Amino acid sequence: MSKIEWTEETWNPVTGCTKVSPGCKHCYAETLSIRLQGMGVPGYENGFQLSIQSERLEQPLKRRRPTIYFVNSMSDLFQEGVPAEFIDQVLDVIRRTPQHTYQVLTKRAEVLPAFFEKRECPENLWLGVSVEDQRYGVPRIPLLRQVAAPVRFLSAEPLLEDLGDINLEGIQWVIVGGESGPKARPMKPSWVENIKNRCEDQGVPFFFKQWGAWGPDGVLRSKKANGRDLGGKTWDEMPALPEIV
Repeated sequence: MSKIEWTEETWNPVTGCTKVSPGCKHCYAETLSIRLQGMGVPGYENGFQLSIQSERLEQPLKRRRPTIYFVNSMSDLFQEGVPAEFIDQVLDVIRRTPQHTYQVLTKRAEVLPAFFEKRECPENLWLGVSVEDQRYGVPRIPLLRQVAAPVRFLSAEPLLEDLGDINLEGIQWVIVGGESGPKARPMKPSWVENIKNRCEDQGVPFFFKQWGAWGPDGVLRSKKANGRDLGGKTWDEMPALPEIV
């Protein structure tokens, strides 16, 4: 079971990544990969260097129970260096397991339109982009809209500034979260409220993942202590899952 609040399991046929925008600065996956490398965990011999884990491709095929999978929590499937042929193999596994729902999140939105121009997005794939700020994150949204994915979603985590008058047309889900860790950057409550209000206005499910290291009162404390409450409640809205016949 994954500790990530908005998924059930993780599946990492690719590990390792490179930094492309401010949201990457304090990457949890990099820290964890180096720790796992030190522990001698198989698959992390290269630390956070890009590694294709072909032996993990068939993991979801062995699970019958319908499961929500976050694909590549330790990497980015669409980064430079991942062969298109391997991405096709990942998509093939997704198609062969219609009982599961897969969430793919990328910061490489610029490659999505061309990649999916001649490929159909699997019916059980939710495709998302990271939107941490206005300069790097917001321009990814119209690129995502060009893909005919069953569910398009945004992950505003870590949310680093107010996203302003964000247009959620063609978006079916929004996740918001603050940064955690010893060097975490603060997230202001007004930034979160702005996104929540725009989700409500535009009829988009809103999921508030965490405050992170900085509480809504601006105090630095543990992520657990700051919790997930926003306005006195938790927000766990998600797109409807397809019925399994």
